[in-house]
Amino acid sequence: MKERIKKTDKEWREILTPEQYEIMRKKGTEVPFRGKYYEFFEEGIYHCAACGNELFSSQAKYESGSGWPSFYEPVSEENLEKSRDTSMGIIRIEVKCGRCGAHLGHVFDDGPPPTGQRYCINSLSLEFEGKNG
Repeated sequence: MKERIKKTDKEWREILTPEQYEIMRKKGTEVPFRGKYYEFFEEGIYHCAACGNELFSSQAKYESGSGWPSFYEPVSEENLEKSRDTSMGIIRIEVKCGRCGAHLGHVFDDGPPPTGQRYCINSLSLEFEGKNG
């Protein structure tokens, strides 16, 4: 894992769009079924939109029907942080970038084999790099 990135609130506001800031720094969520990567299935790697950390491979992406891009595993568990989230009155596991702490989405135990996990991630938290760069 690369060195941890720390920025002030002002610095994050300068590099993120208002929509990205709301999701990645304030733990918001995008409207389901509308994100740019929801129905996107090209080969490559998904990176954190805030810091470029590698997060998910297209090989682990699948159609979950949830309305958000879904993956059954990250590129590396070390590239993510997970924490308990009770903000909606239910218990969920929040997923954050392990490098910059940006909110990405949540992980659930209702995904496909081989892991049984569904990383439900906001498109605005991701940047895609195609297989051919």
